[in-house]
Amino acid sequence: MTSTTAISPLEQPYPQFEDQPFFQETLTLLRSVRDHDFESLAELCDDDFGIVDIAPDGTNVAVRSRAEWEQWFHGLFATLESMQAGTDSTVLAYDAIETPELGYSVLEFRQSLTVGDLEATFDCMTTIVWKRDDDGAWREARWHGSVLSSDVPPELLAA
Repeated sequence: MTSTTAISPLEQPYPQFEDQPFFQETLTLLRSVRDHDFESLAELCDDDFGIVDIAPDGTNVAVRSRAEWEQWFHGLFATLESMQAGTDSTVLAYDAIETPELGYSVLEFRQSLTVGDLEATFDCMTTIVWKRDDDGAWREARWHGSVLSSDVPPELLAA
């Protein structure tokens, strides 16, 4: 579910980042959250060491196991759907380093949360650790997101 009928920023080209390692995978992660696509997200993520994610209210959530990870995303997507909320992301900055077996990236993005006519935005910074799986594909091994700033309408906070 996207927040508006306009084309998502995640479908726009980002030529300044397209040559960076893991950028396409990172877009897949963000699109999977936007679309509430648990299967695609689960396929790309191992999260061996858990994650620190961002809740709809902008607080941080520590998730320490794969079972908790699955519970968190099923619950998050159900909550967003019950709120009839749309989310989307705009990539603001991206850097990455790749070695033969591991890599990491730093992603700055603006997450939007739209409920009806109300929109909240959260400027976030996320560090992602990547690992190569047995088939040679890259998978997320760790995600740690932080909210740097937010703009949440008071009416949305009350809801």
